[in-house]
Amino acid sequence: MASDWLEIRAGRQAYERIQEEGLLPNSIELLMGASGGPKWFILQGLDRYLFGEFFADRQQPLDLLGTSAGAWRFASLGQLDPVAASDLFVRLYSSQTYSEKPDVQEITDEARKLLHEYVPDRQVEAILQQDRFRHHMIVARCNGLTAVEGRRQLLGLLGSAAANTVNRRWLGRFYERVIFHHPQSTAAFSRGWQDMPTSYVPLSQDNFKLALLATGSIPMVIAGVENIPGAPPGMYRDGGITDYHFDVDLSAVDGLVLYPHFHREVVPGWFDKRLTWRRTTGKHWPNVIFMTPSREFIESLPYGKIPDRTDFAKLDAQTRFDYWTKAVEQGRRMAEQLHEWIATDAIREKTKLWL
Repeated sequence: MASDWLEIRAGRQAYERIQEEGLLPNSIELLMGASGGPKWFILQGLDRYLFGEFFADRQQPLDLLGTSAGAWRFASLGQLDPVAASDLFVRLYSSQTYSEKPDVQEITDEARKLLHEYVPDRQVEAILQQDRFRHHMIVARCNGLTAVEGRRQLLGLLGSAAANTVNRRWLGRFYERVIFHHPQSTAAFSRGWQDMPTSYVPLSQDNFKLALLATGSIPMVIAGVENIPGAPPGMYRDGGITDYHFDVDLSAVDGLVLYPHFHREVVPGWFDKRLTWRRTTGKHWPNVIFMTPSREFIESLPYGKIPDRTDFAKLDAQTRFDYWTKAVEQGRRMAEQLHEWIATDAIREKTKLWL
């Protein structure tokens, strides 16, 4: 029997709609992308299918919500050739090399170099002038010691991690969630979020790339971005701090939410990774279609695991490049399977009820 490389779970509302009509591009109102560094490589095949085929003829606006690597993936959408842009991002990201012990400045310089090649200014203009794909990227505005650079930042991180362990809402004492949004969007789907302080900033030619850089600025690894134009003054860092894989109310979305993810588990925030009891259950996601690689798919990858940031330290550059290239190629199996299931209407059978 052929393997299922992809698993699909859906909330009650999404499940019933798929049973009624299959999976239609115009039924999706929000596309989500999580933080996770190079883990996203296994999803690039799905991105190519979604960006280049599934949503190709869509005319009504599609909202995009991403943090860190998720927001960077979605920066391909709205560019003149989104599939070519996604392929470029893979090539640039996977071929990054550093010295034996890179410091924050070296890693930051490489990130800026990658950003300017992947999203040149002319593409920012194209992204903002169209409104078929409306970008929303989450960035964390830092308070207290979390806003400083250098070793003192670690004290702020430890304090915020301790507060988060007691109560996730206490994270709001250290960080403000800032949603940078397409100028034609009100980010209405997020206006009811009450879990921590949240503010909104329209994206512009002046701040798009800085916001994108900030949402991927991992604490103690990449320098934060200070005083982003159009946003409140302050230091901005990785959006995954507050919203790593998301644990927010999506019931305000008028339609379905499509969430391709690289893990079966959904970790709410960056500091929750080791808090195994704190996982998003899908209870408040009745309209979400959640797609993940199957265990068989993961076992088929080199080393039997999804790429991650530790590969930079554990593997030499050529070995890492070969591994990541293979992971991208293997990920296209999931895209081929999704395409087949949609075309043959097997998507109804393959979608399981989440909760």
